[in-house]
Amino acid sequence: MSSSDIFIGETIGTAVLILLGGGVCAAVTLKHSKARNAGWLAITLGWGFAVLTAAYLAGGVSGAHLNPAVTLGLAIQGGTAWGDVPLYFASQLLGAMIGAVLVWVVYYGQFQAHLTDPEIVRAQPFEEAMVDQAAAPKAGPVLGIFSTGPEIRNAVQNVVSEVIATVVLVLAILTQGLNDEGNGLGTLGALITSLVVVGIGLSLGGPTGYAINPVRDLGPRIVHALLPLPNKGGSDWGYAWVPIVGPLIGAAIAGGLYNVAFA
Repeated sequence: MSSSDIFIGETIGTAVLILLGGGVCAAVTLKHSKARNAGWLAITLGWGFAVLTAAYLAGGVSGAHLNPAVTLGLAIQGGTAWGDVPLYFASQLLGAMIGAVLVWVVYYGQFQAHLTDPEIVRAQPFEEAMVDQAAAPKAGPVLGIFSTGPEIRNAVQNVVSEVIATVVLVLAILTQGLNDEGNGLGTLGALITSLVVVGIGLSLGGPTGYAINPVRDLGPRIVHALLPLPNKGGSDWGYAWVPIVGPLIGAAIAGGLYNVAFA
């Protein structure tokens, strides 16, 4: 597999993943969207279908890692060369940012209407420490479209939730459906993995929103910080390390477990 294959496959695949996954979050969240208030089931199914579509697109090109945690797990397992890991990471981050921008493009009118709605603007929570009335809130009203956040902010619990959910994901990928080169998802593996993602969302997604993918959170969070969204509020950078560190720890544990128990 060439460097260009990795770059093209992971960039396009991750962009599609975030476009469809972030798109369902936007559809459920934004006013004047036909899917507004469709609920958690719609979000979990949307992300599952996003994984399925992206994996089918990129599987034959780059192995469809689409996630640094998957890349790390495969490197520990031995299916991916360590020298390719930085390129996978960089391509995935770029793709995630492109996908987040495309969500904004598709829902541009809804973003504008939502963020200029007086009811939404008045409801923004300001940090107690902020004395300037013009200061931006800690987490803006549309941040959840771009990145994850905890229902109860407890760093230890939040990290552990992400670790456990990512162990399930990466072990499921490592133990089935690898392609002929052994470094990514095959056709059946893409289908099974998408169902695993739905299951994780329904069962383990409640505490943190199940990032289980560092670039799924970091790339769109960067885009949220950069986009010219009116009254968008803050990007909650104080939490941003959790959905990066937790999935990477989970991936390392999953890779080690695989080598001990399944190899």
